[in-house]
Amino acid sequence: MLKAGVLGAGHLGKIHLKLLQQSTKYELVGFFDADKKAAQKIEKEFGYKSFPSMDALIEACDMIDVVTPTVYHFECAEKVIKAGKHLFIEKPITQTVEEANKLLTLAKEYGVKGQVGHVERFNPAFRAVHHMIENPMFIEAHRLAEFNPRGTDVSVVLDLMIHDIDAILSVVASEVKQISASGVSVISETPDIANARIEFENGCVANLTASRISMKKMRKARFFQRDAYISVDFLDKKVEVVKMKDAPKKADDFAMILTNAEGVKKQIYFDNPTIHQNNAILDELNAFAEAIENNTTPVVTLAQGTQALTVAMQIIKHFKSL
Repeated sequence: MLKAGVLGAGHLGKIHLKLLQQSTKYELVGFFDADKKAAQKIEKEFGYKSFPSMDALIEACDMIDVVTPTVYHFECAEKVIKAGKHLFIEKPITQTVEEANKLLTLAKEYGVKGQVGHVERFNPAFRAVHHMIENPMFIEAHRLAEFNPRGTDVSVVLDLMIHDIDAILSVVASEVKQISASGVSVISETPDIANARIEFENGCVANLTASRISMKKMRKARFFQRDAYISVDFLDKKVEVVKMKDAPKKADDFAMILTNAEGVKKQIYFDNPTIHQNNAILDELNAFAEAIENNTTPVVTLAQGTQALTVAMQIIKHFKSL
């Protein structure tokens, strides 16, 4: 079992602590949080060992899980990598692309593995249809949340939209060609609602909307490709897959047949892939352990986390130029 430690014991940090303790892949060594009073309270309430310093925790572990506020990601990750320990780091990977690129270089130099916590890659609904999304040419994503002061230290793009940016980059096999975006600050000092249009070299277009001031929650993405429409509800963990194929000469009485303007007939049918319910955070942590044990590539690499951050920062740059 890999010895694991957690840096940062806030809301998400406590979830990671609980799941690492439950995991059969890790031995939870303990955690470090700069807020000593909060650390003492967590240690007393849950029994997790609180370490006196970041360095002491890193030294005692094989893998460190960084769940601190984003502003501290680079400082923590740099220490972890330079100590020769494997790194799991929550999204966004760092505050800046420059910091992320430095981590990439350091990870290669010190020979450690890294994975970024883009948890929607492990969402059971997305996993059920990921292999079906082959060459999407139009993508629409909506990620809406009710206002919560936690997370407003960063733009809604880094807080929410980056989930969809990463998911989209994982299925579009093409470089980004052009980005246009707009954002509005309603309550926070940074944008609370944003829309972005990402155009890829292969002609694919992705339209993303993210809001943290909505009246109801929504996390949906729709993928349109030749002869198929795939809808993913990340929140309710449901999918809808509609496919088309050339209609047979003798169709079933109940078959749904469409005829286009050119007279070509297509049959519509529905695919219902099995969705295996899971704990996505536990699965991503366990997947990282397997990558370390088997010396394989993590599901969400530091390079992919950097790519998602790069696109996110390009979107944010558009806000500043408006």
